[in-house]
Amino acid sequence: MLTLDKVYHAKYVLKNVIRETDVIYAPKINTESEIYLKTENLQITGSFKVRGAYYRMSCLSDDEKAKGVIACSAGNHAQGVALAAAKNGIKSIICLPDGAPISKVEATKSYGAEICLVKGVYDDAYAEALRLKDEHGYTFIHPFDDEDVIAGQGTIGLELLEQIPDIDAVIVPIGGGGLVSGVAYAIKSLDPKIKVYGVQAAGAPSMYNSIRDKKIERLETVSTIADGIAVKEPGENTFRIISEYVDDIVTVTDDEISAAILALMEQQKLVTEGAGAVSVAAAMFNKVPIKSKKTVCLLSGGNIDVTILSRVIKRGLLMTGRTYSMNIELIDKPGQLMDVSRIIAQLGGNVISIHHERANEGSAVNGCYLRIVLETRNYEHIEEIKKALRDNNFRIVNE
Repeated sequence: MLTLDKVYHAKYVLKNVIRETDVIYAPKINTESEIYLKTENLQITGSFKVRGAYYRMSCLSDDEKAKGVIACSAGNHAQGVALAAAKNGIKSIICLPDGAPISKVEATKSYGAEICLVKGVYDDAYAEALRLKDEHGYTFIHPFDDEDVIAGQGTIGLELLEQIPDIDAVIVPIGGGGLVSGVAYAIKSLDPKIKVYGVQAAGAPSMYNSIRDKKIERLETVSTIADGIAVKEPGENTFRIISEYVDDIVTVTDDEISAAILALMEQQKLVTEGAGAVSVAAAMFNKVPIKSKKTVCLLSGGNIDVTILSRVIKRGLLMTGRTYSMNIELIDKPGQLMDVSRIIAQLGGNVISIHHERANEGSAVNGCYLRIVLETRNYEHIEEIKKALRDNNFRIVNE
């Protein structure tokens, strides 16, 4: 059973194993709130997962340790289990779907785990992990629905109360719910006045739906750039704890997550994965009532796949009005392109790509279209440029 004593015991066990991550002031994330960032993206293995995994393994019997542990994950849990097992001198097997990114497979292998690639998707890897568990007597280390794992994650809550004693609110990412369960339980047990808010990706709202409907529900599909929290079904323990201790759950879109990743890189020089940035997205876009409140956003992980980073940045730029594409209808005569460029330049816009094409069937014979991609400051800057073009009799046709 989860108790506050167990969370304190986990803190004692972990004190020489994990890093007590810094809390950083981030005034630009939401200017109406006093925002701080709990940087678990800078934790060893790049995420909070090692806390719960290590504490769970420290509770095993000698016989269980001798037989080894098994886990199933395509990401941060795999690396946390692998490192925790290595530090405890325990054999670890990690079942991964064969389509898992090579970078994550190699990272997990580098911590000393034996990798078992399973044909199919996560559910196939999970089934194989359970089969191997039964066959060899391994102990299965659940990524979230285990009270020892939850206690390990709860040590973050204890750290926060020491680092910022007068905190008003904490915003925490939710996938299966192990992190927010531990953090909320620890914080609310010691100071019930503090608000704890959970955040899910809009494309994977399993806990959001379950809490709303007061029963555990399974999603048919999940689709989000926040792959670390793309969980189809919450756990029984996490559902129960969240129902009691978490004040509210909200969702954020992939565009909002991308904008948060970009803001953290530009403003704080911090790299987070999609799952790690959802708490910041909730604060940036006022999804939770934190105006004038001292608020901590928990950055749960920083293991973003570098192959998608450029796409995430591009979406973040679009979401925040930093880039804009427009189509302008022109008369095909000399000087038109020069006039458009002059107007944009005078207002401080920067043209980064341009495509000119003759009008299609159904348009004026002497018509043409100009497609321009601009670097801009914000949405107000975009409107300023569009107004100036219209005032000079240019017609913008992509609205």
